[in-house]
Amino acid sequence: MTAAAIAADVRAKRRTAREIIVDALSRIRARNAELNAFTQVFERRALERAERIDALLAQDRDPGPLAGVPFAAKNLFDIAGIVTRAGAKVTEGDSPAAHDAEAIAAWERSGAVLVGATNMDEFAYGFVTENAHDGPTHNPHDGGRIAGGSSGGSAAAVGAELVPLALASDTNGSIRVPAALCGIFGIRPTYGRLSRRGAYPFVESLDTVGPLARTAMDLRLSYAALDPRFEARSATLAPRCARLGGYFDTGLLPEARRAVDTVCTALGAITAVDLAHAREAREAAFLITAAEGGALHLERLRSRAEEYDPATRDRLIAGALTPAAWYLRAKRFGAFFRAEIARAFALHDVLIAPVTPYAATLIGQKTIEVDGLPTEIRPNLGIFTQPITLSGCPVVSVPVVVRGALPLGVQLIGRAGSESLLLAVAEQLEAQGAVGAGAVPVVA
Repeated sequence: MTAAAIAADVRAKRRTAREIIVDALSRIRARNAELNAFTQVFERRALERAERIDALLAQDRDPGPLAGVPFAAKNLFDIAGIVTRAGAKVTEGDSPAAHDAEAIAAWERSGAVLVGATNMDEFAYGFVTENAHDGPTHNPHDGGRIAGGSSGGSAAAVGAELVPLALASDTNGSIRVPAALCGIFGIRPTYGRLSRRGAYPFVESLDTVGPLARTAMDLRLSYAALDPRFEARSATLAPRCARLGGYFDTGLLPEARRAVDTVCTALGAITAVDLAHAREAREAAFLITAAEGGALHLERLRSRAEEYDPATRDRLIAGALTPAAWYLRAKRFGAFFRAEIARAFALHDVLIAPVTPYAATLIGQKTIEVDGLPTEIRPNLGIFTQPITLSGCPVVSVPVVVRGALPLGVQLIGRAGSESLLLAVAEQLEAQGAVGAGAVPVVA
């Protein structure tokens, strides 16, 4: 069931919140061993919360627009009484969180029920969720393939219908990439739009938090509960849409290009826009990520480096050694690139681009052939998301799911503060049948 349908049933007293949560916990017990989406399940907390919602309803009090909806949270969100591991071993001895993260608290104020924490790349530094400590998360469309990252556990939990909603974070593509590979919707809000209180930091200059959902309506409903400034738009839309060409039309497999074609056709996007400095924007995002991530972890790396995943450790150490002049130049370039993309939005409301250059690859696979050349999978999953990260613009990732093929995602990119428009466009595309999660197959 969708989040909207669950909340409607609970508020109408057709089903109790407890019944909904018991069902969700049963699904998690039945399927999590094969998916490895959840690292922790909070059964007692969830049932107690559900019973409080039912008690409110018994008093004819409205628990909120997400009444009884079960959700998961990436394990970098603080959960009261639980150690915030952020996918790492080195954090296991930290003190438990005193309070829930603001995003969790916001959803629960709207009636939703947290059922567990989900797997992720260590410290959110990756695009695959092949965690060295907790194991890989498996794609719900093909169990031998990656779920994407770093929010792979959250995306797989939603894609496999264990929960209808999940909280995630996006620094360089960590919402958009797993949403695309798992065939669901996700939103990276405008930088600074939503509170990050209680979310384990990675890159202060780029970090965002946001929801993942199986339907566009659920994405809007869940986002609205996080953003007190959110205002719904009229259902009548006539956005000016254009495709990002040049950099965004090279280095991708034909099926990823066809996914973009599908969305462009549905939106009547016949114009192509070239962001001339997209490649440099990606490089700047890389530098900022490396420098700020390395600086954040430097003290622990000096004393406890052996407790890190070697792949994460080596990148963080390299980042800590980034010359200050390089970092400052990358930050200055960010301002230049934001002005460049602002010029594109003077003529267009929505820019369209692929999320990833290819669909989910096999777990453990290192390279893939693109344009006849071997390409490293891990870093290049973010080749189209990282430049947009630097702009600070909001992005909705919409899934293009073709029967018999692995899902792919398309970015709907808007000017700062245009979340409402992007979510409305996503709903329009879903209503037209151009995008959508489709049926979930059994994991092999």
